[in-house]
Amino acid sequence: MTTEWINLLKSAYKTCLNQDGRCKVHYTFPNKDEMAEEYSLGNYQLMVRKWRRKTTGLTGVESWKYEVGEPLNPAMVLQAETLRENINNPIFMRLDKKEHFQWRIRNLPYSLNTYDITVGDDKNQITVRTTNKKYYKKFFIPDMERLGLSLDDSSLAFNHANDTLIISYKKPEEVLDLERMVRAELKKVKDDGDICEIPGQVCCVT
Repeated sequence: MTTEWINLLKSAYKTCLNQDGRCKVHYTFPNKDEMAEEYSLGNYQLMVRKWRRKTTGLTGVESWKYEVGEPLNPAMVLQAETLRENINNPIFMRLDKKEHFQWRIRNLPYSLNTYDITVGDDKNQITVRTTNKKYYKKFFIPDMERLGLSLDDSSLAFNHANDTLIISYKKPEEVLDLERMVRAELKKVKDDGDICEIPGQVCCVT
């Protein structure tokens, strides 16, 4: 497992707030990029991870982009980013489980045998295509890339229900070990609604 990502987290300025049943952690990295995460206080399951990166534009920063979880109105975000007005377009989002990375693609009405989902030859991307050629998408797992881990077809599974394609990828032991370490750090934060600074700690790792 590469330690580059862990070292980057250690170097970040971090604040943490327990609020509304969630542990909310904000990172500011040395290059001024920001990452915000939200964990449920019940089981410390990751609910949200989003990024806001520094840019050279007029504002200096881009808008928040979700890696895990969904905005309050994902259809509006989709419309704004793609300039498409049809709210029935497929909506792609990641919503993880304890043992699996998981993605949901809503507004896909086709039967299960329509989908062909594979790990690419480069072992770092997942490809979703339909036999009727109505949908095609490639995506990667940032957590795996940050730890220098390759993907394996045997860890991939998918299902379909209620016009939603559900794709799961079993987390390797390296990821689970790291998440256990994160939960241990998060549980040290007092549940009193106060903001705390957590310098020099590995907190809210992917």
